[in-house]
Amino acid sequence: MANRLAHETSPYLLQHADNPVDWWPWSAEAFEEARRRGVPVLLSVGYSSCHWCHVMAHESFEDQETADYLNAHFLSVKVDREERPDVDAVYMEAVQAATGQGGWPMTVFLTPDAEPFYFGTYFPPAPRHGMPSFRQVLEGVRHAWSDRREEVAEVAGKIVRDLAGREISYGAGVAPGEQELAQALLGLTREYDPQRGGFGGAPKFPPSMVIEFLLRHHARTGAEGALQMAQDTCERMARGGIYDQLGGGFARYSVDRDWVVPHFEKMLYDNALLCRVYAHLWRATGSEQARRVALETADFMVRELRTAEGGFASALDADSDDGTGRHVEGAYYVWTPAQLTEVLGAEDAELAAHYFGVTEQGTFEEGASVLQLPQHEGVFDAEKIASIKERLFEARASRPAPGRDDKVVAAWNGLAIAALAETGAYFDRPDLVDAALTAADLLVRLHLDDRARLARTSKDGHVGANAGVLEDYADVAEGFLALASVTGEGVWLEFAGFLLDHVLVRFADPESGALYDTAADAERLIRRPQDPTDNAVPSGWSAAAGALLSYAAHTGSEPHRSAAERALGVVKALGPRVPRFIGWGLAAAEALLDGPREVAVVGPSAEDDGTRELHRTALLGAAPGAVVACGTPGSEEFPLLAGRELVGGAPTAYVCRRFVCEMPVTDAVGLRAKLTP
Repeated sequence: MANRLAHETSPYLLQHADNPVDWWPWSAEAFEEARRRGVPVLLSVGYSSCHWCHVMAHESFEDQETADYLNAHFLSVKVDREERPDVDAVYMEAVQAATGQGGWPMTVFLTPDAEPFYFGTYFPPAPRHGMPSFRQVLEGVRHAWSDRREEVAEVAGKIVRDLAGREISYGAGVAPGEQELAQALLGLTREYDPQRGGFGGAPKFPPSMVIEFLLRHHARTGAEGALQMAQDTCERMARGGIYDQLGGGFARYSVDRDWVVPHFEKMLYDNALLCRVYAHLWRATGSEQARRVALETADFMVRELRTAEGGFASALDADSDDGTGRHVEGAYYVWTPAQLTEVLGAEDAELAAHYFGVTEQGTFEEGASVLQLPQHEGVFDAEKIASIKERLFEARASRPAPGRDDKVVAAWNGLAIAALAETGAYFDRPDLVDAALTAADLLVRLHLDDRARLARTSKDGHVGANAGVLEDYADVAEGFLALASVTGEGVWLEFAGFLLDHVLVRFADPESGALYDTAADAERLIRRPQDPTDNAVPSGWSAAAGALLSYAAHTGSEPHRSAAERALGVVKALGPRVPRFIGWGLAAAEALLDGPREVAVVGPSAEDDGTRELHRTALLGAAPGAVVACGTPGSEEFPLLAGRELVGGAPTAYVCRRFVCEMPVTDAVGLRAKLTP
């Protein structure tokens, strides 16, 4: 018999709809019921492609005896962190403060007033490795609640007060300058892994936001060390097992320092960010590998994550059926020598094993290997390798596929729109631009209401009930701004403006200019979440600063530029200290220091060859954060086009920077020179 989660739209919550646990979704009614019964609340937070969330569900939440105990002594609330990042953020902050670490599944015990008093992540069904069993935890919490209620309330109250007293080092709202960015670069150099690329040790996550900063810093200053770190990291990731060598796209992270064995889930946000990073790396260097990876990653997103409605699904699971009925992590992606032989025959299998690093011992589990690329591809016959890859890809497609989380998250679709629009424009792939346009249209039609308020998610064409958070407004605005530059359609600039006006009015502190993750009129939690640091995705704070800056460059809006500069004060404070965790903010600061440059291209029509050449040259300009408007003289779609005329009857480009405009140019070479710092 299904529980209350059967009425939800979240794929993660629906995975638990048949549990014997009497789950409630997060709601005021759930806490009211806990108050009526006089029981504590078990808050369990996870997401659909989380491996250990599935493990704990199978071990504990599907177990009738455990469920009976929970139902008798607790009120159980299940939350999808991807639908409610605000709830996740507030309680994850408490978990990390109390235990020094965090992760998912997140297990928190609350009073009926939603105040936390006991924390954890995964708990096993039996004691192991120094961890108590889940049943032991439940019994301990139950007895504390029954026998020491006043003590529990005192602990919960102290935790809430401690959280409320935490302040963010804000830098007095002053944007960073050359000194802070140089210190950030030095800090990244210290943490860089010169042998393997990337930063720090295992596990290694793709540092997409830091790479964006490094590319912009090199473009603005010429610092070769910044470019080298970006290039080497991208190359090592592209050759490693974290990248899908057959189908394109990146896994979530590498469990080792060498990028060999990934955690196999594939997230939309990672692939959107990395697609754009590799496209920008190609723009900076002309690297053929970067071009290939950008296009393959874009094609992966369209092929495997695009939904029937034209949006992009959140994720693919790490686990899948291995063909014997077992649900195994990585089963869809790994190969043994015997499997290669079965598909390719002995001779080609030997070549494939040598090329992809497949051995009898294996690099993963049970003698299987994750495919990698050799350091010297040139010694292999390119046509033969292409044939082998195609045959392996087709054979892999017959395996049981990983599950897909089909919910459309506004913020992550905004990142995908930006990546697909730019990649399509750079490499003359109008189909990718069309995919970006279709996704953007879905967000406008389904996620935006008549007040331009944004819903966080949708699924199967039905909008979810959860309000958008700061990252949704900021990342969707970023996607719309990229789309406006690529397509020359000013309506996307207009929609971006609607969203950013909400940021100014509903998410910004009117006194300091600091930004909150939730709107002023959003559901009140025990703390209004506010985090300027990047995690798996750019922080809403940094993303908003970047989008506000770009919009101001397009429109000349002083309030938007001032808000961006004030928001970047946090980068001044944190950039030199923790540069790995504020890369998107550092990238926005690079754009601010460069201007950003404003490029207006006018021509007799968008189809005119000369106009198209100037437009593409503008998009390929290396200047950090440059904005591009393209249209006909007298067009009212973009403020940057006002008063711009053809010079000598020819398509013409105008470049301005910090309120100063240079002489117009009519040739691509001249425009390229004006966009080179």
